[in-house]
Amino acid sequence: MRVAAVARPSTKHGRPRAATALLAALLLAGCAGSPLIPFTTDSPPLVLVPAAQAGVIDQRGRFREIYCAVLLARAGEVPDHRPCDDALTRLGTEPAGNGRPVPLGASSRRLIAAVVPGIGYDCFAQWLQPAGMAARHVERFGYEMRPVQVDALSGTAKNARQIRDAVMAMDAGAGAPRIVLVGYSKGAPDALEAIVGYPEIRPRIAAVVSVAGAVGGSPLANDAEQYQAELLQHFPGATCDAGDGGGVASLRPGVRKAWLAQNPLPPEVPYYSVVTLPQPERISRVLGGSARKLGRIDGRNDSQVIFYDQVIPGSTLAGYVNADHWAIVVPIARSHDTVASLFVDQNAYPREALLEAVLRFVEEDLAARGR
Repeated sequence: MRVAAVARPSTKHGRPRAATALLAALLLAGCAGSPLIPFTTDSPPLVLVPAAQAGVIDQRGRFREIYCAVLLARAGEVPDHRPCDDALTRLGTEPAGNGRPVPLGASSRRLIAAVVPGIGYDCFAQWLQPAGMAARHVERFGYEMRPVQVDALSGTAKNARQIRDAVMAMDAGAGAPRIVLVGYSKGAPDALEAIVGYPEIRPRIAAVVSVAGAVGGSPLANDAEQYQAELLQHFPGATCDAGDGGGVASLRPGVRKAWLAQNPLPPEVPYYSVVTLPQPERISRVLGGSARKLGRIDGRNDSQVIFYDQVIPGSTLAGYVNADHWAIVVPIARSHDTVASLFVDQNAYPREALLEAVLRFVEEDLAARGR
């Protein structure tokens, strides 16, 4: 559901007290035994069905072929290397790939990954320095990665307008659209609202990708209040403000599912879903409490979002990633050794290779669609 702050130890990385209290407030709030999804009659009619019956195209086999090829080729070049079988989670019967060779040279389409971050990101982005490793990696192959600036603590409607403005300001060049909106966590519903609410950006968008996206919301948001997220403004070095105060409410499952029911996604834009579904031992210690809370509903979660709530309706399912909600995007362990050893002990993940694989997969699929 969110990217929250992590505690700072008493080392060169900073003082512990404020960040530790903040972490406790965000991750341990609402520990009472109230239902994470309370009874309500405001929900639209819902049904949980296999992905294929929800119009989702299962391309996990081909994505595995591409990701495995990238991991093998980049071993020793990118940090946190993992064998392919440990980087992805197999769920049920995974379809076979098509067996075609995987091109690993320069991109022909030169896609631009416009990344929309999760809730609270700007509050502690400076603490995650150095940044830009993923961008530098994919640039070697002709891709680009550009951050999309949205409010850290605002709701999806306000952030959607900011995405619209960012897309319209981009010079994507001539020819076929190259911008791939990549929404991480809350960034996914932000991106979907932008696509629905601002038709003028659709001709510029090649695809939308949800990465650990809170597409259907998170039950944890039912157990949280906005003031808890606003504590992130006090994180050392924070650059965020309170925004419109709607960030947490916009992540509640009732809000997200009602929005999906009332706002069909425009079919001219292809959608892709990359889901975080870690093995339990791959969830960092600090995220164990929220994973167990979600486990009261379904143990198949990444500590913030249940696996089925991460899939865009009617999208192409790329794969299930064996990483928790922070590990897939947020590089805490690379610059904060003590924090990593004490709290985020499962944060290492080959993010650069994953981004390359996602862009190569999308590029190949767009070509197959004739886009």
